[in-house]
Amino acid sequence: MAMGGDQFDAFTGQGRKRRHRAMSEINVTPFVDVMLVLLIVFMVTAPLLTVGVPLDLPETKSSTVQGNDEPLVISVDREGRVFLEDLEIGVENLVEKLHAVTGEKSDQRIFVRGDRDVNYGRVLQVMGEIHDAGYSRVAMISAGQPNIETEAAKSQDK
Repeated sequence: MAMGGDQFDAFTGQGRKRRHRAMSEINVTPFVDVMLVLLIVFMVTAPLLTVGVPLDLPETKSSTVQGNDEPLVISVDREGRVFLEDLEIGVENLVEKLHAVTGEKSDQRIFVRGDRDVNYGRVLQVMGEIHDAGYSRVAMISAGQPNIETEAAKSQDK
């Protein structure tokens, strides 16, 4: 005899009820898989986030420029070509592109990177264009302090 879906034993007077226990374990395998994939993606893409124009920067003893906003980087390679971040642009289009990127924000930090072998006048021309456009926070980037042992080894090789 069935009572409301439960079975009742007439001889013992006890019924059997079906109960489903809640699963108390959390399966973390999918979570770990996703985290490993994200870790690999970030490890592969992190080196690619640097400015992509290869330059041989001059070395100096100056300290780094501190700031809390992300600066724009303008690079001048050894042939004198000008790059805004990774995008090659002409000097005549530099101001227009800067205004488009910064939204006319004149306090934007701008770093200028010039290859060691580029004509010094070309770098000054680029910096002059930036300054004439109204940007006052312009700095030059170098490779940092030279390694004295490396410099001594280079002079002995010559």
